[in-house]
Amino acid sequence: MSSPWTVRPETPADIETVRRITLDAFGNPGEAELVDALRTDPGWLPGLSHVAETPEGEVVAHALLTRCRVGDAPAVALAPCSVLPAWQRRGAGDAVIRSLLEAARASGERTAIVLGHPAYYPRFGFEPASRFGILAPQEWPDEAFMALSLDRSAELPSGMVRYAAAFGID
Repeated sequence: MSSPWTVRPETPADIETVRRITLDAFGNPGEAELVDALRTDPGWLPGLSHVAETPEGEVVAHALLTRCRVGDAPAVALAPCSVLPAWQRRGAGDAVIRSLLEAARASGERTAIVLGHPAYYPRFGFEPASRFGILAPQEWPDEAFMALSLDRSAELPSGMVRYAAAFGID
Protein backbone atom coordinates (compact mmCIF):
# COMPACT_ATOMS: atom_id res chain seq x y z
CA MET A 1 0.00 0.00 0.00
CA SER A 2 1.43 3.39 -0.94
CA SER A 3 1.58 6.33 1.41
CA PRO A 4 -0.90 9.18 0.91
CA TRP A 5 1.85 11.62 1.89
CA THR A 6 4.22 13.49 -0.38
CA VAL A 7 7.42 14.11 1.57
CA ARG A 8 10.06 16.51 0.32
CA PRO A 9 12.81 18.82 1.52
CA GLU A 10 11.65 22.12 2.97
CA THR A 11 11.89 25.13 0.64
CA PRO A 12 12.04 28.84 1.58
CA ALA A 13 8.33 29.05 0.69
CA ASP A 14 7.59 26.58 3.52
CA ILE A 15 9.20 28.57 6.35
CA GLU A 16 6.04 30.34 7.58
CA THR A 17 3.96 27.17 7.25
CA VAL A 18 6.56 25.18 9.22
CA ARG A 19 6.48 27.86 11.91
CA ARG A 20 2.67 27.61 12.14
CA ILE A 21 2.79 23.79 12.25
CA THR A 22 5.37 23.88 15.03
CA LEU A 23 3.45 26.49 17.03
CA ASP A 24 0.21 24.53 16.72
CA ALA A 25 1.83 21.18 17.50
CA PHE A 26 3.67 22.35 20.62
CA GLY A 27 1.28 25.05 21.84
CA ASN A 28 4.10 27.48 22.68
CA PRO A 29 6.64 29.46 20.68
CA GLY A 30 9.76 27.75 22.05
CA GLU A 31 10.04 24.96 19.47
CA ALA A 32 9.15 27.29 16.57
CA GLU A 33 11.85 29.71 17.72
CA LEU A 34 14.28 26.79 17.89
CA VAL A 35 13.56 25.86 14.26
CA ASP A 36 14.10 29.49 13.22
CA ALA A 37 17.39 29.62 15.15
CA LEU A 38 18.57 26.32 13.70
CA ARG A 39 18.15 27.63 10.15
CA THR A 40 20.97 30.12 10.86
CA ASP A 41 23.08 27.81 13.06
CA PRO A 42 26.29 26.23 11.70
CA GLY A 43 24.67 22.89 12.60
CA TRP A 44 22.03 23.35 9.87
CA LEU A 45 22.27 20.61 7.23
CA PRO A 46 20.84 21.64 3.84
CA GLY A 47 18.32 19.11 2.56
CA LEU A 48 17.69 17.57 5.99
CA SER A 49 14.57 19.52 6.90
CA HIS A 50 11.53 17.79 5.38
CA VAL A 51 7.81 18.43 5.16
CA ALA A 52 4.87 16.10 4.48
CA GLU A 53 1.98 17.20 2.28
CA THR A 54 -1.54 15.85 1.96
CA PRO A 55 -2.68 14.64 -1.49
CA GLU A 56 -4.15 18.14 -1.92
CA GLY A 57 -0.76 19.77 -1.33
CA GLU A 58 -1.29 21.08 2.21
CA VAL A 59 1.89 20.93 4.30
CA VAL A 60 0.90 19.33 7.62
CA ALA A 61 4.11 17.89 9.12
CA HIS A 62 7.77 18.83 9.52
CA ALA A 63 10.93 17.31 10.95
CA LEU A 64 14.60 18.16 10.73
CA LEU A 65 18.05 16.84 11.45
CA THR A 66 20.90 19.08 12.52
CA ARG A 67 24.56 18.41 13.14
CA CYS A 68 25.55 17.25 16.57
CA ARG A 69 28.51 15.28 17.85
CA VAL A 70 28.77 12.07 19.82
CA GLY A 71 32.16 12.36 21.44
CA ASP A 72 34.36 13.39 18.51
CA ALA A 73 32.19 11.78 15.84
CA PRO A 74 29.68 13.68 13.71
CA ALA A 75 26.05 12.68 14.13
CA VAL A 76 22.61 14.16 13.52
CA ALA A 77 19.94 15.15 16.03
CA LEU A 78 16.28 14.62 15.14
CA ALA A 79 14.36 17.56 16.59
CA PRO A 80 11.86 18.96 16.54
CA CYS A 81 9.18 16.92 14.79
CA SER A 82 5.79 18.59 14.37
CA VAL A 83 2.40 17.63 12.94
CA LEU A 84 -0.67 19.85 12.85
CA PRO A 85 -2.98 18.56 15.61
CA ALA A 86 -5.82 17.80 13.18
CA TRP A 87 -3.46 15.54 11.20
CA GLN A 88 -1.81 13.69 14.07
CA ARG A 89 -2.10 9.89 14.27
CA ARG A 90 -2.60 9.62 10.49
CA GLY A 91 0.96 8.76 9.49
CA ALA A 92 2.26 12.18 8.41
CA GLY A 93 4.84 12.33 11.20
CA ASP A 94 5.89 8.76 10.50
CA ALA A 95 6.29 9.51 6.78
CA VAL A 96 8.33 12.68 7.28
CA ILE A 97 10.66 11.05 9.82
CA ARG A 98 11.24 7.96 7.64
CA SER A 99 12.00 10.16 4.63
CA LEU A 100 14.35 12.32 6.65
CA LEU A 101 16.27 9.36 8.09
CA GLU A 102 16.61 7.84 4.61
CA ALA A 103 17.92 11.15 3.24
CA ALA A 104 20.47 11.29 6.06
CA ARG A 105 21.52 7.70 5.36
CA ALA A 106 21.86 8.48 1.64
CA SER A 107 24.00 11.55 2.38
CA GLY A 108 26.44 9.45 4.41
CA GLU A 109 25.32 10.19 7.95
CA ARG A 110 26.04 7.32 10.32
CA THR A 111 24.35 8.12 13.64
CA ALA A 112 21.10 9.80 14.64
CA ILE A 113 19.98 10.70 18.13
CA VAL A 114 16.62 11.83 19.48
CA LEU A 115 15.14 12.91 22.77
CA GLY A 116 11.55 11.82 22.47
CA HIS A 117 8.69 9.61 23.45
CA PRO A 118 10.01 6.11 24.24
CA ALA A 119 6.90 4.45 22.81
CA TYR A 120 7.11 6.30 19.47
CA TYR A 121 10.71 6.41 18.24
CA PRO A 122 11.62 2.70 18.51
CA ARG A 123 9.42 2.09 15.42
CA PHE A 124 12.21 3.78 13.42
CA GLY A 125 14.91 1.65 15.04
CA PHE A 126 15.92 4.01 17.85
CA GLU A 127 17.14 2.38 21.07
CA PRO A 128 18.20 3.87 24.40
CA ALA A 129 21.49 5.65 23.70
CA SER A 130 23.01 4.45 26.96
CA ARG A 131 23.23 0.93 25.46
CA PHE A 132 25.93 2.28 23.16
CA GLY A 133 27.79 4.44 25.66
CA ILE A 134 26.16 7.59 24.30
CA LEU A 135 25.65 10.10 27.09
CA ALA A 136 23.05 12.85 27.31
CA PRO A 137 24.35 16.37 28.00
CA GLN A 138 21.67 16.81 30.68
CA GLU A 139 19.70 14.61 33.06
CA TRP A 140 17.08 13.06 30.79
CA PRO A 141 15.13 9.83 31.22
CA ASP A 142 17.27 7.01 29.87
CA GLU A 143 14.42 5.51 27.85
CA ALA A 144 13.69 8.87 26.14
CA PHE A 145 17.25 9.61 24.96
CA MET A 146 17.80 7.31 21.98
CA ALA A 147 20.23 6.54 19.18
CA LEU A 148 19.98 4.91 15.76
CA SER A 149 22.68 3.56 13.48
CA LEU A 150 22.14 4.85 9.95
CA ASP A 151 25.06 2.70 8.75
CA ARG A 152 24.60 -0.85 9.95
CA SER A 153 28.17 -1.72 8.87
CA ALA A 154 29.66 0.60 11.49
CA GLU A 155 29.48 0.69 15.27
CA LEU A 156 27.85 3.66 16.88
CA PRO A 157 30.30 6.10 18.43
CA SER A 158 30.27 6.63 22.17
CA GLY A 159 30.65 9.71 24.35
CA MET A 160 28.77 12.83 25.35
CA VAL A 161 26.37 14.37 22.82
CA ARG A 162 26.98 17.99 21.90
CA TYR A 163 24.03 19.66 20.17
CA ALA A 164 24.06 22.63 17.79
CA ALA A 165 24.44 25.89 19.73
CA ALA A 166 20.86 26.94 18.89
CA PHE A 167 19.56 24.26 21.26
CA GLY A 168 21.14 26.16 24.16
CA ILE A 169 22.42 22.96 25.79
CA ASP A 170 25.91 23.16 27.21
